[in-house]
Amino acid sequence: MKVVIITGSSRGIGAATAVECTKRGMGVIVTYHKNQQAAENVVKSIKGFGGTAISLKLDVTNSASFAAFRDDLLSVLQTVWQRTSFDCLVNNAGYGLFNPIEKVTEAEFDGLFNVHLKGPFFLTQTLLPLLADGGQIVNLTSATTRCAFVGVAPYAAFKGGLEVLTRYMAKEFGPRRIRANSISPGPIRTELGGGLNDEFEAMLASMTALGRVGEPEEVGSVIGSLLGDDNRWVNAQNIEVAGGYLI
Repeated sequence: MKVVIITGSSRGIGAATAVECTKRGMGVIVTYHKNQQAAENVVKSIKGFGGTAISLKLDVTNSASFAAFRDDLLSVLQTVWQRTSFDCLVNNAGYGLFNPIEKVTEAEFDGLFNVHLKGPFFLTQTLLPLLADGGQIVNLTSATTRCAFVGVAPYAAFKGGLEVLTRYMAKEFGPRRIRANSISPGPIRTELGGGLNDEFEAMLASMTALGRVGEPEEVGSVIGSLLGDDNRWVNAQNIEVAGGYLI
Protein backbone atom coordinates (compact mmCIF):
# COMPACT_ATOMS: atom_id res chain seq x y z
CA MET A 1 0.00 0.00 0.00
CA LYS A 2 1.26 3.44 -0.93
CA VAL A 3 1.19 6.03 1.85
CA VAL A 4 0.60 9.66 0.87
CA ILE A 5 0.93 12.85 2.92
CA ILE A 6 -1.37 15.68 1.87
CA THR A 7 -0.75 19.02 3.51
CA GLY A 8 -3.75 21.20 4.26
CA SER A 9 -6.16 18.33 3.66
CA SER A 10 -8.86 19.12 6.20
CA ARG A 11 -10.93 20.84 3.51
CA GLY A 12 -11.18 21.80 -0.16
CA ILE A 13 -8.87 20.27 -2.75
CA GLY A 14 -6.75 18.62 -0.06
CA ALA A 15 -9.71 16.79 1.48
CA ALA A 16 -10.99 15.75 -1.95
CA THR A 17 -7.53 14.44 -2.82
CA ALA A 18 -7.36 12.47 0.43
CA VAL A 19 -10.64 10.73 -0.39
CA GLU A 20 -9.58 10.07 -3.99
CA CYS A 21 -6.23 8.58 -2.95
CA THR A 22 -7.99 6.30 -0.48
CA LYS A 23 -10.34 5.08 -3.21
CA ARG A 24 -7.22 4.15 -5.16
CA GLY A 25 -5.97 1.99 -2.30
CA MET A 26 -3.54 4.40 -0.68
CA GLY A 27 -3.10 5.09 3.01
CA VAL A 28 -3.48 8.79 3.75
CA ILE A 29 -1.99 11.18 6.29
CA VAL A 30 -4.23 14.23 6.57
CA THR A 31 -2.55 17.35 7.92
CA TYR A 32 -4.21 20.38 9.43
CA HIS A 33 -3.06 23.63 11.00
CA LYS A 34 -5.87 24.73 13.32
CA ASN A 35 -9.06 22.84 12.54
CA GLN A 36 -8.45 19.38 14.01
CA GLN A 37 -12.15 18.51 13.93
CA ALA A 38 -12.35 19.11 10.19
CA ALA A 39 -9.34 16.84 9.69
CA GLU A 40 -10.90 14.15 11.86
CA ASN A 41 -14.08 14.40 9.81
CA VAL A 42 -12.06 13.65 6.68
CA VAL A 43 -10.41 10.70 8.43
CA LYS A 44 -13.79 9.43 9.60
CA SER A 45 -15.17 9.67 6.07
CA ILE A 46 -12.23 7.70 4.71
CA LYS A 47 -12.55 5.00 7.35
CA GLY A 48 -16.27 4.84 6.60
CA PHE A 49 -15.59 3.11 3.29
CA GLY A 50 -12.75 0.94 4.51
CA GLY A 51 -9.76 3.21 3.98
CA THR A 52 -6.82 3.85 6.27
CA ALA A 53 -6.07 7.41 7.37
CA ILE A 54 -4.78 9.42 10.30
CA SER A 55 -4.42 13.15 10.95
CA LEU A 56 -1.35 15.09 12.06
CA LYS A 57 -0.95 18.74 12.96
CA LEU A 58 1.39 20.71 10.71
CA ASP A 59 2.08 24.43 10.44
CA VAL A 60 3.67 24.92 7.02
CA THR A 61 4.49 28.54 7.92
CA ASN A 62 6.88 27.42 10.67
CA SER A 63 9.85 25.60 9.19
CA ALA A 64 11.36 25.24 12.68
CA SER A 65 8.57 22.77 13.48
CA PHE A 66 9.26 20.46 10.54
CA ALA A 67 11.79 18.24 12.34
CA ALA A 68 9.26 17.50 15.09
CA PHE A 69 6.63 16.77 12.45
CA ARG A 70 9.04 14.34 10.80
CA ASP A 71 9.47 12.55 14.13
CA ASP A 72 5.69 12.35 14.61
CA LEU A 73 5.34 11.09 11.06
CA LEU A 74 7.91 8.34 11.58
CA SER A 75 6.09 7.19 14.70
CA VAL A 76 2.77 7.03 12.83
CA LEU A 77 4.30 5.17 9.90
CA GLN A 78 5.70 2.56 12.23
CA THR A 79 2.52 2.20 14.28
CA VAL A 80 -0.12 2.27 11.54
CA TRP A 81 1.69 0.92 8.48
CA GLN A 82 4.64 -0.96 10.04
CA ARG A 83 7.18 0.85 7.90
CA THR A 84 9.66 3.72 8.14
CA SER A 85 8.98 5.46 4.84
CA PHE A 86 6.13 7.00 2.84
CA ASP A 87 5.57 7.16 -0.92
CA CYS A 88 3.98 10.45 -1.93
CA LEU A 89 4.01 14.04 -0.74
CA VAL A 90 1.33 16.47 -1.92
CA ASN A 91 2.21 20.07 -1.03
CA ASN A 92 -1.30 21.49 -1.05
CA ALA A 93 -1.66 23.76 1.99
CA GLY A 94 -2.33 27.39 1.20
CA TYR A 95 -4.62 30.38 1.36
CA GLY A 96 -5.58 33.27 -0.88
CA LEU A 97 -5.39 37.03 -0.51
CA PHE A 98 -6.92 39.64 -2.79
CA ASN A 99 -5.03 42.92 -2.63
CA PRO A 100 -3.47 45.06 -5.39
CA ILE A 101 0.30 45.43 -5.34
CA GLU A 102 0.14 49.01 -4.07
CA LYS A 103 -1.69 47.89 -0.92
CA VAL A 104 0.08 44.62 -0.05
CA THR A 105 1.81 44.81 3.33
CA GLU A 106 5.12 43.17 4.12
CA ALA A 107 3.37 40.90 6.62
CA GLU A 108 0.89 39.75 3.96
CA PHE A 109 3.76 39.19 1.52
CA ASP A 110 5.74 37.15 4.06
CA GLY A 111 2.71 35.08 5.04
CA LEU A 112 2.01 34.05 1.46
CA PHE A 113 5.70 33.37 0.82
CA ASN A 114 6.00 31.14 3.88
CA VAL A 115 2.99 29.02 2.94
CA HIS A 116 3.35 28.75 -0.81
CA LEU A 117 7.11 28.58 -1.44
CA LYS A 118 9.30 28.48 1.65
CA GLY A 119 7.10 25.93 3.39
CA PRO A 120 7.00 23.39 0.53
CA PHE A 121 10.75 23.82 -0.04
CA PHE A 122 11.85 23.10 3.51
CA LEU A 123 9.13 20.56 4.31
CA THR A 124 10.19 18.53 1.28
CA GLN A 125 13.83 18.87 2.31
CA THR A 126 13.03 17.72 5.86
CA LEU A 127 10.96 14.72 4.76
CA LEU A 128 13.29 13.51 2.01
CA PRO A 129 15.01 10.92 4.22
CA LEU A 130 11.60 9.26 4.79
CA LEU A 131 10.40 9.52 1.18
CA ALA A 132 10.82 6.14 -0.47
CA ASP A 133 12.95 5.74 -3.60
CA GLY A 134 10.59 5.72 -6.56
CA GLY A 135 8.22 8.03 -4.69
CA GLN A 136 6.41 11.11 -5.90
CA ILE A 137 5.95 14.78 -5.11
CA VAL A 138 3.00 16.83 -6.32
CA ASN A 139 2.97 20.58 -5.73
CA LEU A 140 -0.22 22.62 -6.04
CA THR A 141 0.34 25.76 -8.10
CA SER A 142 -2.30 27.94 -9.79
CA ALA A 143 -3.63 29.06 -13.16
CA THR A 144 -2.87 32.59 -11.95
CA THR A 145 0.77 31.90 -12.87
CA ARG A 146 -0.37 31.86 -16.51
CA CYS A 147 -3.23 34.38 -16.42
CA ALA A 148 -2.66 37.65 -14.60
CA PHE A 149 -5.61 38.57 -12.37
CA VAL A 150 -5.60 41.85 -10.44
CA GLY A 151 -5.13 41.42 -6.70
CA VAL A 152 -3.19 38.16 -6.48
CA ALA A 153 0.35 39.19 -7.45
CA PRO A 154 2.26 37.79 -4.43
CA TYR A 155 0.21 34.58 -4.39
CA ALA A 156 0.74 34.02 -8.12
CA ALA A 157 4.44 34.93 -7.93
CA PHE A 158 5.11 32.36 -5.23
CA LYS A 159 3.03 29.73 -7.03
CA GLY A 160 5.13 30.48 -10.10
CA GLY A 161 8.23 29.93 -8.00
CA LEU A 162 6.82 26.60 -6.81
CA GLU A 163 6.23 25.57 -10.42
CA VAL A 164 9.90 26.22 -11.21
CA LEU A 165 10.97 24.49 -8.00
CA THR A 166 9.01 21.43 -9.09
CA ARG A 167 11.22 20.99 -12.15
CA TYR A 168 14.34 21.32 -10.02
CA MET A 169 12.99 18.70 -7.62
CA ALA A 170 12.48 16.35 -10.57
CA LYS A 171 16.04 17.00 -11.72
CA GLU A 172 17.76 16.64 -8.35
CA PHE A 173 15.71 13.71 -7.04
CA GLY A 174 15.83 11.80 -10.31
CA PRO A 175 18.72 9.56 -9.21
CA ARG A 176 16.38 8.20 -6.52
CA ARG A 177 13.63 7.73 -9.14
CA ILE A 178 11.48 10.28 -7.31
CA ARG A 179 9.14 12.10 -9.69
CA ALA A 180 7.94 15.66 -9.15
CA ASN A 181 5.02 17.34 -10.93
CA SER A 182 2.76 20.29 -10.25
CA ILE A 183 -1.00 20.64 -10.59
CA SER A 184 -2.35 24.06 -11.54
CA PRO A 185 -6.05 24.49 -10.68
CA GLY A 186 -8.17 27.19 -12.24
CA PRO A 187 -11.22 28.64 -10.45
CA ILE A 188 -12.43 25.96 -8.01
CA ARG A 189 -15.33 26.03 -5.57
CA THR A 190 -13.36 26.15 -2.31
CA GLU A 191 -12.96 28.50 0.66
CA LEU A 192 -9.66 29.84 -0.71
CA GLY A 193 -9.59 33.62 -0.56
CA GLY A 194 -12.96 33.74 1.16
CA GLY A 195 -14.82 31.51 -1.27
CA LEU A 196 -17.07 32.40 -4.19
CA ASN A 197 -20.15 34.59 -4.09
CA ASP A 198 -22.66 34.36 -6.94
CA GLU A 199 -21.32 37.37 -8.82
CA PHE A 200 -17.68 36.27 -8.61
CA GLU A 201 -18.56 32.72 -9.62
CA ALA A 202 -20.54 33.94 -12.63
CA MET A 203 -17.60 36.08 -13.74
CA LEU A 204 -15.13 33.20 -13.44
CA ALA A 205 -17.53 30.84 -15.21
CA SER A 206 -17.79 33.29 -18.10
CA MET A 207 -14.00 33.14 -18.49
CA THR A 208 -13.96 29.34 -18.65
CA ALA A 209 -14.57 27.41 -21.87
CA LEU A 210 -16.78 24.84 -20.13
CA GLY A 211 -18.91 27.59 -18.62
CA ARG A 212 -18.57 26.88 -14.92
CA VAL A 213 -16.07 26.75 -12.06
CA GLY A 214 -14.50 23.47 -11.05
CA GLU A 215 -15.16 21.28 -8.03
CA PRO A 216 -12.47 20.10 -5.58
CA GLU A 217 -13.10 16.48 -6.57
CA GLU A 218 -12.19 17.27 -10.17
CA VAL A 219 -8.73 18.35 -9.06
CA GLY A 220 -8.40 15.55 -6.52
CA SER A 221 -9.08 12.92 -9.18
CA VAL A 222 -6.25 14.26 -11.36
CA ILE A 223 -3.83 14.23 -8.42
CA GLY A 224 -4.87 10.70 -7.50
CA SER A 225 -4.40 9.57 -11.09
CA LEU A 226 -0.98 11.21 -11.26
CA LEU A 227 0.11 9.37 -8.10
CA GLY A 228 -0.96 6.06 -9.62
CA ASP A 229 1.30 3.76 -11.61
CA ASP A 230 -0.48 4.51 -14.90
CA ASN A 231 1.32 7.86 -15.01
CA ARG A 232 4.75 6.64 -13.95
CA TRP A 233 6.46 8.28 -16.96
CA VAL A 234 5.06 11.76 -16.26
CA ASN A 235 7.74 13.87 -14.63
CA ALA A 236 8.72 17.55 -14.27
CA GLN A 237 5.37 18.69 -15.71
CA ASN A 238 2.84 21.35 -14.76
CA ILE A 239 -0.70 20.15 -15.46
CA GLU A 240 -3.43 22.76 -15.55
CA VAL A 241 -6.85 21.58 -14.32
CA ALA A 242 -9.05 24.52 -15.22
CA GLY A 243 -11.76 23.57 -17.69
CA GLY A 244 -10.28 25.90 -20.30
CA TYR A 245 -9.78 29.04 -18.18
CA LEU A 246 -8.89 32.15 -20.21
CA ILE A 247 -7.85 30.38 -23.40
